[in-house]
Amino acid sequence: MSSLSVSASGAAADAIGRHVPTLVDDSVASRLFEQDATLWGPEAESESRIRLSWVGLPRSSRPLVGEIAALHGSFVEQGLTHVVLCGMGGSSLAPEVICATAGKPLVVLDSSDPDYVRRALGDDLAHTVVVVSSKSGSTVETDSQRRAYEQAFTDAGIDPASRIVVVTDPGSPLDKESRDKGYRVVNADPDVGGRYSALTAFGLVPSGLAGVDIEALLDDAESVADLLAADDEANPGLRLGAAIGGTDPLRDKLVLVDEGSGIVGFADWAEQLIAESTGKNGTGLLPVVVGGVDDPEVTWPATDVTVARLVAADEESPSSDAASEVRVGGTLGAQLLLWEVATAVAGRLLGINPFDQPDVESAKKAARELLDQGTGAAAEAAATDGAVEIRALGGSGDWLGDARTVPAALDALFAQLDPEHGYVAVMAYLDRLADAELADCRVPLAKRTERPTTFGWGPRFLHSTGQFHKGGPAVGVYLQITAAPKEDLSIPGRDFTFGDFIASQAGGDAAVLADHGRPVLQLHLTDHDAGLAQLREVLLAGGRA
Repeated sequence: MSSLSVSASGAAADAIGRHVPTLVDDSVASRLFEQDATLWGPEAESESRIRLSWVGLPRSSRPLVGEIAALHGSFVEQGLTHVVLCGMGGSSLAPEVICATAGKPLVVLDSSDPDYVRRALGDDLAHTVVVVSSKSGSTVETDSQRRAYEQAFTDAGIDPASRIVVVTDPGSPLDKESRDKGYRVVNADPDVGGRYSALTAFGLVPSGLAGVDIEALLDDAESVADLLAADDEANPGLRLGAAIGGTDPLRDKLVLVDEGSGIVGFADWAEQLIAESTGKNGTGLLPVVVGGVDDPEVTWPATDVTVARLVAADEESPSSDAASEVRVGGTLGAQLLLWEVATAVAGRLLGINPFDQPDVESAKKAARELLDQGTGAAAEAAATDGAVEIRALGGSGDWLGDARTVPAALDALFAQLDPEHGYVAVMAYLDRLADAELADCRVPLAKRTERPTTFGWGPRFLHSTGQFHKGGPAVGVYLQITAAPKEDLSIPGRDFTFGDFIASQAGGDAAVLADHGRPVLQLHLTDHDAGLAQLREVLLAGGRA
């Protein structure tokens, strides 16, 4: 039997007291589990009507258990134990958390970086099974990764149909093409959006093939389904939704810190769910994933911050006088369903549709337009400092001024920061494994600016905080980092390379941000290693010379 706990203090507790009785009176929980599409207003109704099947997944996904177990057993008998997942956003983040928590290895290929992709292709191909996950079947990143693996298998004398499993919605372009090629296809529930798909085939197929007990995961979620569907003031989904989405004035930065939850990487999954669901119409919640309790956003939270502490399932909640804090405990399956419910509830309180993602689509469109032009190249640099080119976009006026060095350019960017409500977003279109140490800059930048600071790997974050950046309140400043790849990689059947593609994704992202009036500082490493070393030195000093 699973358990969930949600306790709060300060503004978050006040929000629970203010909103939960009304949510109960309005039967929000039971209506949600009855898939009532009217909960978010008439403008959201058409989208909500086809996006609510996730509330029943702990039961409706049961037929997948045996199918996945049989497929897993067949692969193991053949010695195919190296599982790679090609997917983006909701297709990749949940399996990553599920497998990491269970201690089962899974390679998540959610990048267009040519060096990242090449390394994955060369890793134990003889024992590799590839799961290709795309809800729409038209996700360019996933299509490109699939093409690369098909070519790699063919070059190695391996039939791709014997190694590739496709997860997609029924009737998608990928569904038909894959069946025509003889691939094993598992269809997901089409009435579930990507970020709510943890307990669909998108979350369960790669996890089950990696060796996770997915039946136990579904059991865990099902054990709390009735609790979350109850119109009761003790309902943890209503309490958490009110705590994060109902503060007055709205504390729109949600700092996620893990304090021994036992769920590996859960904050990264929650980040996408919350940011992509709520960041629109000039409002929303910006999740800020931090490394620990000593990070600045936790030790001196600003007046627009609520701290969400992820704790062990059986931990008792100590008394707290925090300005705004919520403590959340529970096991993995239960927490997946809890946060989905809470995000839907927060959407109702915020007055937005939690099931669309208009600005994710706008960035995709801008990237495609750059590819159609035959280039992902940026405009001429304003200056070059060592191995780093400097460009400035968006904002108000010539905010870069006469800055011609990286530290001076960072000074100019941070001068655009709202000292009371702003945030800093670092967006690195690099290899998130080989260049992982760059993320260490987050804390020094947060200390310098005294504002919440996020760090995202591109293009991964485009399906997450990328929505909030463009659709949320216009209070952020954006540092985009790109690099020339050490070696480019062609995409079979395409007239562009992985290097072209990731450059276009970065360029499209920056262009849409600029169109929304957001200040963007682009730092491009003309020499990957030299530029990265130069940039790390500056950023680890908080951006100072």
